[in-house]
Amino acid sequence: MNSQLFRRNLEFRAEWPSEDVQAMFFKCVRWQVEDTVDPINCPYHYYCDSTYPGNHPPYVDVLVFLFTAALYLATLAIMVVDISRRGRTYLSKSKIYLQPSGPVSLPLILLVLAKGYRINTVFPLSCIGPAILQLLQVSALTFDSGGSGKDVRYAIFQASTISGILHASLYLDSIILPYYTGFDALVSSTFSGECASCVCRKEALVVGGRLIRYRGWSFTTFLVIGALCLRILCRVTGESKSRIMSVKSLLESLGLILITVDCVYLIRKSPEQSLMRIAAFGGVLVLICLQMIKKMSAQMIQWQSARVKLETGRICTLQLGLDSPRF
Repeated sequence: MNSQLFRRNLEFRAEWPSEDVQAMFFKCVRWQVEDTVDPINCPYHYYCDSTYPGNHPPYVDVLVFLFTAALYLATLAIMVVDISRRGRTYLSKSKIYLQPSGPVSLPLILLVLAKGYRINTVFPLSCIGPAILQLLQVSALTFDSGGSGKDVRYAIFQASTISGILHASLYLDSIILPYYTGFDALVSSTFSGECASCVCRKEALVVGGRLIRYRGWSFTTFLVIGALCLRILCRVTGESKSRIMSVKSLLESLGLILITVDCVYLIRKSPEQSLMRIAAFGGVLVLICLQMIKKMSAQMIQWQSARVKLETGRICTLQLGLDSPRF
């Protein structure tokens, strides 16, 4: 039923109300239910009781767009350099400051998402916000920065990254949940005509709606957090060859897989199929593909190194056997 409503939305978008009414639905933070006089045809009657304040000027959206684009390009460049193994010395020290999960970019991302409900003109975070969170998650899983050895600074750095991801998820939900709720109210309801936002529904309206299931505070986020926690445990305790490392690698891979699933889902289920939104999630998928290529290359190098060592050991054993004196 949800897919039918979604297709109906895309096919009959021209029949939607004016842009002002749509903005009221998408920015509504509190839907009030009231008694209905027609319990058969209108068992649930809702109206918007409170909305977010107006949007920031368009230049704020442009600045956020430039900042996000710069973060993405920096992340892409670092990953390409890591795969090609060129320029690592040059980027080794500055990489931590260029990556989205670094100490410079992460606070700015949190600031953007905290005010994201008013960034909704040129670069609407209600549509692009999930891609920013996914960029942050991919960066945290890809780059293991913050110091070397059993360093307390490493634990503090990773803990701040964990806190930043959790806060970013909450801020994102404060942006997308009213948007998804209003989208559900707009698509799967009928206007009663009593007020601009008064609608009749056959079922109760829930927070976040029923049409789009994506949430920032989700299993994907907690899987990423779990991988980072195990990363801290492995580094601080020095357990580099234990089962914890295997579990950590598994969680990192599962995190990337779930982020990929979320990207594909949001591309398919997007309320607004804009090129900017598709490009944003497509860019995240490119980063995930590069990380997978990097992991596969590292695994192949390890296998090749182990094979060379095995062959070298066999040759040495044969030579020792030939050189040993015979009686």
